[in-house]
Amino acid sequence: MHWATGLRDGVYALGFAILLVWVLYIGRPLILPLLTAVIVVYVLVEAAQAVRAFPPAARLPQWLVTLAVALVLGIGVAVMLMILADNVARVVAALPRYEDNIVALMTRFAGWLGISGEPGWARLRQITLDSIDMRSLAVTVLNSLRGLGSSIFLILLYSAFILIERRAFADKLGRIIQDPETRASTFAVLARVNERIGRYLAVKTLVNVILGVLSYPVMVALGIEFAAFWAVLIGLMNYVPYIGSVVGVAFPVLLTLAQTGSLWSAGIAMGALTVIQVIVGSAIEPPLMGRAFNLSPLVVLVSVAFWALIWGIPGAILAVPLTASVIIVLGEFTATRPVAILLSAESVLPSRRRR
Repeated sequence: MHWATGLRDGVYALGFAILLVWVLYIGRPLILPLLTAVIVVYVLVEAAQAVRAFPPAARLPQWLVTLAVALVLGIGVAVMLMILADNVARVVAALPRYEDNIVALMTRFAGWLGISGEPGWARLRQITLDSIDMRSLAVTVLNSLRGLGSSIFLILLYSAFILIERRAFADKLGRIIQDPETRASTFAVLARVNERIGRYLAVKTLVNVILGVLSYPVMVALGIEFAAFWAVLIGLMNYVPYIGSVVGVAFPVLLTLAQTGSLWSAGIAMGALTVIQVIVGSAIEPPLMGRAFNLSPLVVLVSVAFWALIWGIPGAILAVPLTASVIIVLGEFTATRPVAILLSAESVLPSRRRR
């Protein structure tokens, strides 16, 4: 009968997992802004604590430092959105020129290969260059950026209320959990999750700002159009582990190819931007980040794919902190600790109370 019990429990677990994924997918319009607001609060609190580490700010009230940090971040986000919206509109205006350059480059390439007169080349061009409506695609992106304003307002509203309720929530949770040992272990887990996620997001944000700032003058020097736009995009895409840095470099390189019609110019741009990625990723980020999360690289890639499938690009950005939180919680229970060890990069997890 033990096998029947195990089979039943397995079916229940599978059904619950499917139901949870369905709820996350269907509830995206509600869950994603709320979760993003929680992430914003993590960044604000961690950044405020870092600011208060400096002696002049240590004498100021916590709420005042948090408010100042929130204003700085808010201004930064507003500037970033204005750069994105303005430059996408300019990209739309420049698209005809880019399309002409790409067609000329492809025609030269076909001539080098001696296939420009082949029927297959005409068919290939018809199903690629002639069938892609780049202007329509860019307009769609522009409309998405404009619609982002309402979502950001909702996220900021959620963030404000979470900041107000943060301390009250801890008191309520302490009153709900009557057992002192359970209460202490619960708060210990929450503190560990808060510390790791807060540090990861704050440091990652700082690293991405540094990456964008370093990439901008290089792109200006190379004559890449809309350098500010691509610098912002490179910083944003770097939130996505592994894949994001590749995509962030690919976009300005492809634009350089479309802008100049020269493989040589695109190769120089790719080399320069890749060098910056390597310097930031190997020399700047590791000392600042440390080992914030004990995650297997394979688990990171799978989690990025999973959350991106459910929530799109925001899911890919949130994949690491979400997965790390799950592993921390799983590591606190005897029954699920083997799963946490399997998902971690190392076989050693912090000691926990026996459940």
